[in-house]
Amino acid sequence: MSTQDSGNDLLTEMRDLMRRLHYSIHTERVYCDWVVRFVRFHRMKAREMLLVDAKKKVEDFLTHLAVHDNVAVSTQNQAFNALVFLYKRVLQQPLDNVSVARSRREARIPAAHRSKKSHSMDA
Repeated sequence: MSTQDSGNDLLTEMRDLMRRLHYSIHTERVYCDWVVRFVRFHRMKAREMLLVDAKKKVEDFLTHLAVHDNVAVSTQNQAFNALVFLYKRVLQQPLDNVSVARSRREARIPAAHRSKKSHSMDA
């Protein structure tokens, strides 16, 4: 999908809506970046392609992020929220019951435990 179309540019429409709703400029940039990645992932050339089998496209993209790109949970959530905003607010076609493979949060080892292990290995 070309992002250079005059008049009906999807990203311009999304940015305008986010500004009217007083979203942070940082949120605007990140959401637009996720939409661009989504469009490129599916090699979409026209706006209408977003509406064809939308739920499956979103599920495939988010699952790819978790399984192949191994992104963090928060990153996958951010991508999901960007796509929900796109479909619900911009395209006015809400997504229902999206089910995807979720990223896994790594178990964190407290710094105190890590330092004890490193000292015992040095001895």
